Amino acid sequence: MAKHREQKSDLTPVEATDRIWELAKDIDICMFVTWDGEYNRARPLSARVERDENAIYFLVNDDSAKSKQLSQYPKVTLAWSDSSHYKYVTISGPATVTNDREKIADLWEKTDAAWWDNADDPEIRLITVRPDEGELWDSPGLIVATAKMVVAAVTGAKPDIGDNVKVDL
Repeated sequence: MAKHREQKSDLTPVEATDRIWELAKDIDICMFVTWDGEYNRARPLSARVERDENAIYFLVNDDSAKSKQLSQYPKVTLAWSDSSHYKYVTISGPATVTNDREKIADLWEKTDAAWWDNADDPEIRLITVRPDEGELWDSPGLIVATAKMVVAAVTGAKPDIGDNVKVDL
């Protein structure tokens, strides 16, 4: 069950959790952020969001730096951005790297052929992230947000340009 952590929103924690999962699935590409012991490292990856499994999956190369970083520092942050609609999501949680050939085949999409010949490629590994927290910034869109910022600038008030909610997942 979603637990309320911090909120500037009319959304309940359950609604915020639903929206976080929805936006993560809809936006697809996220910045996958690891820690290498000295710096945060971020790279864009296609996320396979499976809420009913409480998991977000990624296909990666066996010899990737990500895999090495995760073996030492398994906590990651995933960040999705739909800047044209002012919608942003972050999800954090522990990640594991496996060679689950059945799941890799199940997740395989045509676009993966840009990196590997097929799902049987022995270099493919599966990263599984099990989310434990998420945060949402969800604006009503550019026109409404801009109008609210103009009103705020004229009146001196702070603009309310959408929902910001942090929840445990």
